[in-house]
Amino acid sequence: MKIQPLKGMRDLLPAEQALRDHIQGQILQVYREAGFERISTPMLEDMENLDKSEGGENLNLIFKVLKRGEKLSAALEEGRYDQLADMGLRYDLTLPLSRYYAANRSVLPAPFKVIQTDRVFRAERPQKGRLREFVQCDIDILGDESPNAEVELIDVTARALLRIGFADFTVNVNDRRILRGMLESMGFAPDTLDSVCITFDKMDKVGPEGVRAELLEKQMPAAAVDALASFLAQGDVSLEAVAARCADPSIADGLRYVLATAGRLAQGKYQVAYCPSLVRGQGYYTGMVFEVVCPQFAGAVAGGGRYDNMVGKFLGQQVPAVGFSIGFERVCGILLEQGYRIPGARQKLALLYRAGDDFAAVLAQAEALRAEHSVTVLAQGKKLGKQLASLEAAGFAGAAFFGKDEIKWFADRA
Repeated sequence: MKIQPLKGMRDLLPAEQALRDHIQGQILQVYREAGFERISTPMLEDMENLDKSEGGENLNLIFKVLKRGEKLSAALEEGRYDQLADMGLRYDLTLPLSRYYAANRSVLPAPFKVIQTDRVFRAERPQKGRLREFVQCDIDILGDESPNAEVELIDVTARALLRIGFADFTVNVNDRRILRGMLESMGFAPDTLDSVCITFDKMDKVGPEGVRAELLEKQMPAAAVDALASFLAQGDVSLEAVAARCADPSIADGLRYVLATAGRLAQGKYQVAYCPSLVRGQGYYTGMVFEVVCPQFAGAVAGGGRYDNMVGKFLGQQVPAVGFSIGFERVCGILLEQGYRIPGARQKLALLYRAGDDFAAVLAQAEALRAEHSVTVLAQGKKLGKQLASLEAAGFAGAAFFGKDEIKWFADRA
């Protein structure tokens, strides 16, 4: 029998679990204070739903669940190898939410402001920062087509990050419709825009020349590639410059409003900025997209966008929807590396007792100590010094002894 968890999955020690519980509790509190309500959905979804969810590269990372019994045998015998699975583990929380909303729309408020904090699964190649099982903390607004929904999500998500100790971060915002409009005006064919956007999204990493080289490698029209390269070489990739390249420049009005309004709400505690190369990997985004980045950490700590077509796949009619997700694993990892301690956390004490002591009285003394501390009751070991060292290493602040008033505080917690 193997004692290690599967690759890409983790066991959590008590100290890390306590931090995760605290962080998730703080995020949930901010979400609920803003009027969002929490729901839960199953980890498994119908394979047809997952296949049609436009999840981009995530569709190649789905953990599929084989059919059972006679259905599996029949599929194997008939050589229908593409039909061996009928269910899969969810790769994010957006598809399950869209199905949930379609099924329960008649009893849900409009607009529906919803929280999801749950596990998702991706068949990633395990490496630092990429797990196969991880937690996402999402808030979504369904049923509001106005840009106020984007503003509210940015505001609430930013306040959650501030609450748990993040500062000096930037919320980058873009609108896929503006980017696609500019690219189409430069000569890129409409059916190639998704591929072009994926390359353009790499500009921060590879620079304008890297973008140009990859587009030519993809055999995009040279004239269109040159037009984009010339535009980037000018150095002005402001919202006004990009919008001017669109057939209808007014398409940028919503983004202007979000940048101005969210920026005003930030009050200097964080930045809200236009990022012309921001695309986001999921194919289901239809309009504005956003990410939160911190200059001292590589990669984003939160991201999201508008996905107006997803619910319509179930209902046959469009329902406006937009969501923002905090990368919970990344946030917790950063805080752990910084030596984060839970503010106001009660000190942990061990109340030690000996064989023969009145255990009811031991528990009564522990209860009295719990007025100010978190108290664990333990039998005193034969080697007291070794036991106390073990308790200190486990994060205890000190030890009390049954029948005595004094507490032995450990040196670094006295």
